[in-house]
Amino acid sequence: MIEIPEWPFSLGVPAASGVIRSYPEDFVVEEIPKVEPAGEGEHLWLWVEKRSTNTDWVARQLARVAGCAARDVGFAGLKDRHAVTLQWFSVPICESMGENLEDAGIEGVTILASHKHHRKLKRGTLKGNRFRLKIRNFDGDPGETERRLQSIRSDGIPNYFGPQRFGHAGRNVQRGYDLLRRRARLQRNKRSIYLSAIRSYLFNQVLAERVRQGNWNTMMDGDLAKLEGSQSVFVCDISNPDIEDRCRRLDIHPTGPLPGEGGARPEGQAAEFEQSVLENWPELTDILREQRVQASRRSLRLHPAGLELNLDGSELDLTFVLSPGSYATTVLREILMFREAERS
Repeated sequence: MIEIPEWPFSLGVPAASGVIRSYPEDFVVEEIPKVEPAGEGEHLWLWVEKRSTNTDWVARQLARVAGCAARDVGFAGLKDRHAVTLQWFSVPICESMGENLEDAGIEGVTILASHKHHRKLKRGTLKGNRFRLKIRNFDGDPGETERRLQSIRSDGIPNYFGPQRFGHAGRNVQRGYDLLRRRARLQRNKRSIYLSAIRSYLFNQVLAERVRQGNWNTMMDGDLAKLEGSQSVFVCDISNPDIEDRCRRLDIHPTGPLPGEGGARPEGQAAEFEQSVLENWPELTDILREQRVQASRRSLRLHPAGLELNLDGSELDLTFVLSPGSYATTVLREILMFREAERS
């Protein structure tokens, strides 16, 4: 049985604790767009605030009121359900709809602005996400918590995939493997969810071992390094003193595998290390190859920009910005042991 472990902490297990998501407004996510609407075109871009709703559901509701197919609604990324989130959606303009949809009347959704643009909003078209989090019932040493934040500001944290990647109780890895091994007929989105869970699990295992060895935020010879803010990767030669300096300045980051077919691969020491970890799960790597999943790389290190803390009694407020595909809960777990408030 494949279970999701407690991944090792880079700063040791936090002594502080608290409760998150007591109310949706305690977890606010604001999308930072890569493209702004031009003001003219055949698509209507909508700046939407949603509360306690998931992104796919909002997209279907917008399709209904706009009179288009759900597949024609665009958005840059999936956002948390148990939160207040602000993000862009796009719908194609048709004759039957008005100039805007601000009065759409979708429960839990407020359309704050609408602007025309030439193209549909595509997945991944964003610079990052800004988080404003409130942790209630905070119990801990404020000085120690601030010291942890200072370490995170200077060194970053391990870029683990968060628990939501693995489904309820972390079951999507095992369930996905069982279904894919039997060649069960799956809807396209279900297949994608299971394959993503398996790849994320393997990535986290490689990262966890480097955290245990203490080299998750330094370059190993032959590592594939990723430029900050870019998808570009290159092989590292650690005999070059510039490599270590650039890594220390957070200009480049070591990467880990999202396994599959093809793709750039590390060399030498880094390649041997990754293989030694991945060979513990041959059945999972075989499934990915059988499903013709294309291999790619992900940074082992996450740097939360603008990380700030404010403590008022037992309420701790955190603000920071993350790159796309990163998880706020991954930041939180290095600061304090948190639990989610019970929801009715």
